[in-house]
Amino acid sequence: MSTTTAASITQAPSRHWLAVLVTCSLFLIVCLSWGTTWLGIKMAVESTPPLTAAGLRFLIAFPLFACFAWLRREPLMFPKGSRGFLLFVTLCYFSLPYTLLNYGELHVSSGLTALLFSCMPVFILIFSALLLREKIHLAQMLGIAIGFASLYQIIRGQGLHLDHQGLSGVLAILGAALLHALCYVVTKKHGSAISVITYNTLPIGIAGLLLCLAGLWIEHPDFAAITPRSWGALLYLGLAASVGGFIVYFFLLKRLSPVILSFVFIIFPVFAVIIGAWYEGQSLSRDLLLYCATLLGGFAITKLPLDKWLSTKPTQR
Repeated sequence: MSTTTAASITQAPSRHWLAVLVTCSLFLIVCLSWGTTWLGIKMAVESTPPLTAAGLRFLIAFPLFACFAWLRREPLMFPKGSRGFLLFVTLCYFSLPYTLLNYGELHVSSGLTALLFSCMPVFILIFSALLLREKIHLAQMLGIAIGFASLYQIIRGQGLHLDHQGLSGVLAILGAALLHALCYVVTKKHGSAISVITYNTLPIGIAGLLLCLAGLWIEHPDFAAITPRSWGALLYLGLAASVGGFIVYFFLLKRLSPVILSFVFIIFPVFAVIIGAWYEGQSLSRDLLLYCATLLGGFAITKLPLDKWLSTKPTQR
């Protein structure tokens, strides 16, 4: 064996482990960036009205998305015949959900917001059954039941069943999760041919403009009253959480299976709960941690094809 051949064989495992390390690091970055999004929203709406905050975040993000689309040579416009779908994405994926999230975080902690939004993959299952006629397996139904029972206990433990504003915040966040889930399912049916970059770029720009105009008309924001901390949060949301998280997620789409990557939605609430409790000076009780773990475990069950695994017959030897 030549020296060159031996060296290449030695380098192959090291390159493999380097690739694994890079992939794991990027996965952690996505979880961390999306996990801190909720605290960023909480800080942004401290001095910025909800509509205006959502609009400013998207206007900050749009130029970088447009640059990313230009570098990738992706079109900004949706294909002909999909202009109605463009409006649907603009309203149901960006404008309405993020307004509801911003409103919800006026009354609900950032950690609880992330836990509530983690219901979104479950709503995707439900909408897939209703609109795409996809079957919900028994294990998934069990996971949904466990998850929502735990969520009820968390909300009850937070005292939100007695507080009207807290309950309205919870409903707003669940409404945002419902709209996102609906958008994912409708996209699967009508927009699967549209690239991920095209899907995000123009809608986020239009949504930012519409929300800012609506904010000026309805909220009459005092931009001089927006604190440096809220501006910093808006910059973080627009640049790091929206664009940075998206680019890394887009990179991982080509390197991980959809099932593994979808667990981002189970992991990021853990970061959000811990970071939010630290920032807001809240203590994490043992019961809360138990119910959080049960909730995320139940929703994790919905993402695994357990019925298929259990029904697989062992091969004869």
